[in-house]
Amino acid sequence: MTRTTPPRPVDPEALFPDLAAHRGTTTRLHPRPGEPTVADSHVGGPLLWPADAPWPVCTQPHRRDRGRRPQDIRLGRFLGEFWLRGGGKPAGEDKRELLRALEDEYEMAGLEDTEPIPLLGVAQFHRRDIPDLPAGPDGCDLLQLFWCPFDRHGETGYGMNVELRWQNSDMVTDPLTEQPEPAVVGYEGYVPAPCVLHPEQVTTYQYAGLLPTELQSDIEAWEGASELLQGARLSYQYHLSIPPGWRIGGFASWHVTDPYPMDCPSCGQAMTLLLTVDSSEWDGGTYRWIPVEDGASAREREEGSPTNVTVGRWGELNVFGCPVDPAHPHRWSVQ
Repeated sequence: MTRTTPPRPVDPEALFPDLAAHRGTTTRLHPRPGEPTVADSHVGGPLLWPADAPWPVCTQPHRRDRGRRPQDIRLGRFLGEFWLRGGGKPAGEDKRELLRALEDEYEMAGLEDTEPIPLLGVAQFHRRDIPDLPAGPDGCDLLQLFWCPFDRHGETGYGMNVELRWQNSDMVTDPLTEQPEPAVVGYEGYVPAPCVLHPEQVTTYQYAGLLPTELQSDIEAWEGASELLQGARLSYQYHLSIPPGWRIGGFASWHVTDPYPMDCPSCGQAMTLLLTVDSSEWDGGTYRWIPVEDGASAREREEGSPTNVTVGRWGELNVFGCPVDPAHPHRWSVQ
């Protein structure tokens, strides 16, 4: 099923004609539960990975020998959904005991802090499906996302470890049939649920804090006097500019930190937003971005997090790429 973003409550460029110079496009991916294959663009499904290529691993030193098993996380989700629909047994205390057992942590004896562990394969995106996905190095058409399922990286020791890999899909003639994954994970929110995508290209506008000062002032004055929608005043950030949810391309939101430069570590070029991984598909305060096909009742059905991915404290991961050479290293920010 296609997904269609509702029109904005007001025309941003009619209000602020100078915004036309800060307009762009982004592709909302609209992940929804499904059964994707290696041939599909998806979240949480099997990746189209060459059988003779080494799988990406985390080599950064950190404790990795204790956590929950990915299969227990997936089974717990399945049973929770199944029982929620009124099906199956056990019931009562037996059900609670089973769910508690699936939340147990396990210790992997002998797994050293420096031993490589497989990264989790999170998602993949074909250019044929996604209008705003740029070409990869040497004309590669398939972008794949991996991460380590432990928040124990970087200078602070509490950061993410994210990797992107490009593939030429036509060259993967012998795909890997069994996808490696770590024995345990440190955080349930790193284990994605299988979702198919319903890409939709929409108009987007630059984050307010990166607009010219005069235009920012005009927007702030309008917000202070704007009409009410669903009991709240209209906001450039939440109603007009950047859609929430998983998306490709467009502009990054900097609503947690102040904007800071994202320059390519190889050539110094200002990087552009490549991918956004969001903990929710719509903002709980406005619900302005719920697709028409999902209907207003989607907020009551709590369908805003179909991937079960949680970034930071219910935030979003913005991954940036070099517009000059897509083979250059990526950078990211958590908002």
